[in-house]
Amino acid sequence: NIEGNPFHNLMPLVRECRPQQCTLVPDSAEQSTSDHGWDLRADAARLRPVIDELKSLGVRISLFMDPVPEAMALAREVGADRVELYTEPYAAAWDTAERAAQLERYRAAAQAALDAGLGVNAGHDLNRANLGDFLRAVPGVQEVSIGHALVGEALEFGIAETVRLYQRCIRQAQAPA
Repeated sequence: NIEGNPFHNLMPLVRECRPQQCTLVPDSAEQSTSDHGWDLRADAARLRPVIDELKSLGVRISLFMDPVPEAMALAREVGADRVELYTEPYAAAWDTAERAAQLERYRAAAQAALDAGLGVNAGHDLNRANLGDFLRAVPGVQEVSIGHALVGEALEFGIAETVRLYQRCIRQAQAPA
């Protein structure tokens, strides 16, 4: 998976590497990390030619999206194969009274994506503490993007052990209750 804004020097890298998946993110050139998903009412026309090119290269397309159920059908219409739900609002609410409401937002958005025929990915500020609850509540999650937490924990536990810890977290979340 290569992730980035297709209007900021991403496409030459994708053309050269031909990744299995490309996650298109609407961050500006000045941003160090993502802070919102695509507004497809405003951006669909610009994205369609990029998505067409990616499909011609055999690349699966994921769009970075806020957890807005109504936007999932638009993602499918513009040509996405998957959405990556932007999870920072959930992560920020994980240890607060807002957690249940946030999980419901993500559950509804994921279900809308599945109903539209999209695969569901998720990412941003997920870690071992909050990942299990998310995976138990949100249907159909196929991939999670965990960068900062994984790298930070790898410095403490080593990369192999950190990956094992995340795999254990995922298996536990998927186990029958």
